[in-house]
Amino acid sequence: MANETDQAWMQEALDEAARAFEAAEVPVGAVVVFDGRVVGRGGNRKESERDPTAHAEMIAIRQASAKLDRWRLWGCTLYVTLEPCPMCIGAMLSARIDRLVFGCRDPKAGAVLSLFELAADSRLNHLIEVREGIGAERAAELLRSFFRLRRGESEMR
Repeated sequence: MANETDQAWMQEALDEAARAFEAAEVPVGAVVVFDGRVVGRGGNRKESERDPTAHAEMIAIRQASAKLDRWRLWGCTLYVTLEPCPMCIGAMLSARIDRLVFGCRDPKAGAVLSLFELAADSRLNHLIEVREGIGAERAAELLRSFFRLRRGESEMR
């Protein structure tokens, strides 16, 4: 069962995903929380920034590092609506983020539980506590709606 704190922070990530949707970006949102406050937030911006690294998690991690003035994000939890890809979980491991809470799994690119289990790989120099499923239904619905709209637009062309 999800605790109220995780649900509240995941709602912040879902709000970021909704903003990404409105900006015609794949609707993924993320927030980094430290000491009971958001220190980084982001929604996907790959299209608008024409940057393959402009994933929600990467943007939130960069903001958190800048706000906390350190690259080691010990004590931080990252909330994201979709299971992170290899690049994003790699950044989280490098940043030493303590905890990851994500909404729905990504069967095509998920590197936390779906395709790989990088957050728990003992061969790496850091492990991340993982919790999945918080806000999963809303996160998945945003993604389904986005891709339904996108397919509809491509069929009209």
